[in-house]
Amino acid sequence: MHDDLIHTLQTRFSQHMHRHPGWTWDKVLARLNAAPASLAVLEQMEDTGGEPDVIGHAGDTDTVTFCDCSGESPLGRRSLCFDADALAARKANKPAGSAMAMAQTMGVTLLTETQYRQLQELEPFDRKTSSWIATPDSIRALGGALFCDRRYEQVFVYHNGADSYYASRGFRGLLRV
Repeated sequence: MHDDLIHTLQTRFSQHMHRHPGWTWDKVLARLNAAPASLAVLEQMEDTGGEPDVIGHAGDTDTVTFCDCSGESPLGRRSLCFDADALAARKANKPAGSAMAMAQTMGVTLLTETQYRQLQELEPFDRKTSSWIATPDSIRALGGALFCDRRYEQVFVYHNGADSYYASRGFRGLLRV
C-alpha cells in the first residue's frame, strides 16, 4: 500500500546522507515496520510538500526523527494562522485553517526554536519562505506567535500576531518513530 512512499523515502535518505550520519536505511525501515501508523503521517507530510527525511534520533534510543526537509516551507501548509484561538478571533479574511490544528490532524508537532536551528545546521531551508514554530505560552497568551526563516546565511526568529497569515508562511512538522 505504501510502496511508493517507502521508495521515495529510501531514495531521499540515500541522496542526503549528511542529514542522518550513523543511520542505515535498514534501521529506519525496521522502525517504520514496527510502527506502521507512522506511514500514514509520513504520507501526509509528503502529500503537502514537506519532503520528509530522517534528521537524526531522539537521545540514545533507536527512535528515528523525521522532519520536513523541503527547501521552502511546505506549499500545502501555507497561508495558515498559528492556532485555533487565532483563527476564531479573526473577524475578516479568515485563512483556511491553523498550523497547530493541521499539525495535530496530521500527527506531527511544530519544531521548537532549538529544533529549527538544528535543522538549519544540516543545510539551508526557508530562504524565501518562513515557518511557524512552537511558541511559549507566555508569548501566545499576549496574542503573539513565533516564526523563523533563513536570510543572509543567518537563522532569524520573529514574532507576529498569531492571527496573521501569509502565502509564504507555513510550518515544518516533526515525527518521531
